[in-house]
Amino acid sequence: MTTSSSAGGAPPVHELFVYLCVRDTAAAIDFYARAFGATERYRLSEPSGRIGHAELQFGPAVLMLADEFPECGFTAPLPEGLPGVVIHLHVDNADAMARAAVAAGATLLSEPSDEFYGERSCKLRDPFGHTWMLGHSIEAVSPQEMQRRYTAMFETG
Repeated sequence: MTTSSSAGGAPPVHELFVYLCVRDTAAAIDFYARAFGATERYRLSEPSGRIGHAELQFGPAVLMLADEFPECGFTAPLPEGLPGVVIHLHVDNADAMARAAVAAGATLLSEPSDEFYGERSCKLRDPFGHTWMLGHSIEAVSPQEMQRRYTAMFETG
């Protein structure tokens, strides 16, 4: 794997940020702080109170979020909808983080369980319609072993 340049000679990527659109950014900031221990870096608010940009620190990662701006095509998922993105948080203890998230208002979609890929993980939906996977390592699994286990799941049905 090379990291010196991207395909087609494009300049290299330095960082990747998840940017969420939510219906109530102030409430989302509060939820993510209570559920996941995120800390607010800053927010930019319009005089009307609509938040145009906020940044939260999740360990070494930054999550960006903002209120809806339908005039710019920036809309939030429906809380009961199925968005096409899952945000994965790798944490020290998925069970404890899931309990904290549920206590803060998340809905548990799948209980924490040991998975073939070497993590104990679960899935939940936050009150703003976004799906989160929480996981912590339980064993180191090579990509080849992961593929073998994945294939075996389909063979044993």
